[in-house]
Amino acid sequence: VDGAGGGRGRGPGLRSREEGIAMNKHDVVTLYEYNRWANGRTLDAVEKLDPAAFLKNLGNSFASIQATLVHVAGAEWAWLRRWQGESPQALPTGEYPTVASLRERFQSIDRDRETFLAGVSDERLQQPFDYRDLAGNPMRLLLAQSLQHVVNHGTYHRGQVTTMLRQLGATPLSTDMSRFYLDRAAGK
Repeated sequence: VDGAGGGRGRGPGLRSREEGIAMNKHDVVTLYEYNRWANGRTLDAVEKLDPAAFLKNLGNSFASIQATLVHVAGAEWAWLRRWQGESPQALPTGEYPTVASLRERFQSIDRDRETFLAGVSDERLQQPFDYRDLAGNPMRLLLAQSLQHVVNHGTYHRGQVTTMLRQLGATPLSTDMSRFYLDRAAGK
């Protein structure tokens, strides 16, 4: 959730554009379009479960599909707040007992993040981004690196949800980035 910025200063993960990071605003916007699409497809697959299966303890790193998705939404919210200059000390643990309530939460975060990203320039993406992790420790990444981290974090946990869906005998939907590009090219 917090990333690995190597602490203050120029940590081992902090590299400038000259050292090989060339992510621009278009790339970031595309990455977050993918993230929104992948979260939506995951919720579409989960929506077909009965409520008991959604909440069932499956013994994963987060007990249930619901708990895993609440964690993903909480992490996305926390990083958005960091980008907005705040330092959350904990992930929100709001009650999201239904897929519909989680979908609303993700959509709200997406809207707020789109507003944030609208004000970000290519140059800003390559600048250091200082924040505090959940324990209050000072950390530093490039803004682009922190934005990449959040999508990667969601991908990791969506993979866990895919496994849990299979454990329940349900059929997950592909959230591969290649599927996103193919769907987008087909106008889906």
